[in-house]
Amino acid sequence: MDAIINGKIIIENTWVTDKVLIFEDKIIDIIPKSKICKYLVNHLYDAKGNCVSPGFIDIHTHGAMGHDIMDGEGEGMKAICESYTSYGVTGFLATTMTMNQDRIQRVLGTIEKSKVETTGSKILGCHLEGPFISPQNFGAQNPNFILEPDFGLLDNYKELIKVVTMAPELTGAEYFIKKCVDNNIVISIGHSCGTYEDAINAIRSGARGITHTFNAMTALNHREPGIVGAGMDCDEVYCELIADNIHVHPVVQRIILKTKGIDKVILVTDSIRACGMGNGVYDLGGQTIVVEKNSARLNNGTLAGSILTMDSALRNFTRNTGISVIEAVKTVTQNPAKLLKMEDSIGSITIGKCSDIVIFDDAFSILNTFVNGNLQYIAENMKV
Repeated sequence: MDAIINGKIIIENTWVTDKVLIFEDKIIDIIPKSKICKYLVNHLYDAKGNCVSPGFIDIHTHGAMGHDIMDGEGEGMKAICESYTSYGVTGFLATTMTMNQDRIQRVLGTIEKSKVETTGSKILGCHLEGPFISPQNFGAQNPNFILEPDFGLLDNYKELIKVVTMAPELTGAEYFIKKCVDNNIVISIGHSCGTYEDAINAIRSGARGITHTFNAMTALNHREPGIVGAGMDCDEVYCELIADNIHVHPVVQRIILKTKGIDKVILVTDSIRACGMGNGVYDLGGQTIVVEKNSARLNNGTLAGSILTMDSALRNFTRNTGISVIEAVKTVTQNPAKLLKMEDSIGSITIGKCSDIVIFDDAFSILNTFVNGNLQYIAENMKV
């Protein structure tokens, strides 16, 4: 077994500075330094006064380092999983896009296979972003492959799929939502031209998320509250937020936090293959995008995912809102774990849970990342 000493550990929404974290694949104990002799420790990791946090969870990400989930390639999935650990991500939902069904089904097969074959960040399942979206609000997705909701298309992978983004105004939405809820699949509202009433009906049927809030949906208006208004109005709904300061202005980030409260905001990256690659021309879902000035856009100027990383999202959100580090960390640990109903195994540093642990400094720079107790990333300044 291994141990982490001299860290500021986030436990139950507070800092713990005088304890040692003992772990194997799961967290074994949290004890005073004086009692470390109780255990035969193989590796002792010195956190050097830095933050020791639960591993970050990204429920909406399409890729990084030149690879996209929709490539459907095992080697690409391996590279994505390995790269995410450098940003503190220990688990993520591989997120698909609206493309033809043969392609989507092939990619789902690759994701399922990669869950057990890759190392690095864990694939927790799939986020199916489309094809059940609005033909009028498809954003950077391909409108040629949009479909009406059909649970039969999910049936072969209903245990793999954890989240489905859909437009609630589509024909058959209510039945589809209830069918997903019955199969423990989270419905997230997005890419929609729906009204406030459409969203409320979906939430009553069991929808619990808003996909990249404010983007590709009907806006909040004082006479027509829209999808955004429904997300703000309903306490049971979690709101995804891309905190790159491009998709959502810092002022609006503060407003959504005040409206929803810290327990119902989930930071996501919506990252694409260009993440970690720099400026240039890339492909997204068969469409050409250009990355420059920290944003990714189609030729018509439409935002097309992001090049955001999770450590940067946390840094931005903390600075923009003025909240504490502990509060910010909830948005990428406890909150997504609860939405996915995985809080019994991930999302917090608790005895018996998976040893998914991140050590980061005051600037949110990632120093160490452990996945199931295995050291998967170490920064240069932490190497002995």
